Amino acid sequence: MAELKTRPTGASVADFIAGVTDPQRREDCETIVRLMQEVTGQLPEMWGESIVGFGRYTYKYASGRTGEWMTTGFSPRKDNLTLYLMSGFDDLAGLMGRLGKYKTGKGCLYIKRLSDVDLGVLRELVAGSVAMLA
Repeated sequence: MAELKTRPTGASVADFIAGVTDPQRREDCETIVRLMQEVTGQLPEMWGESIVGFGRYTYKYASGRTGEWMTTGFSPRKDNLTLYLMSGFDDLAGLMGRLGKYKTGKGCLYIKRLSDVDLGVLRELVAGSVAMLA
């Protein structure tokens, strides 16, 4: 069975964030690091080459195979800030309606810039996702 390629690397989160070339995107990343660190109580760590993760949890497939993944995290992708919220968004219509401008995938929240969203609502989303895994 293939091993998961995205896992903690030990690389410097500070160096990664410093390497974000757009000043506004870099500032947004610094804000997300602070927010996620406060919510999780965990230090950030690099997962793969471009994801900043916080905490860890073990998941189990129906086959019995297990794996480890970050509790929450984000990545400054080319077009969006991608936030990884393991709870998904199916039962969060009330919060999502107050968030601002965003798109979603199954467990991903895509934001162009933090100024497009309400940071208090974003904190609630991250906290709810983290609590679901506790």
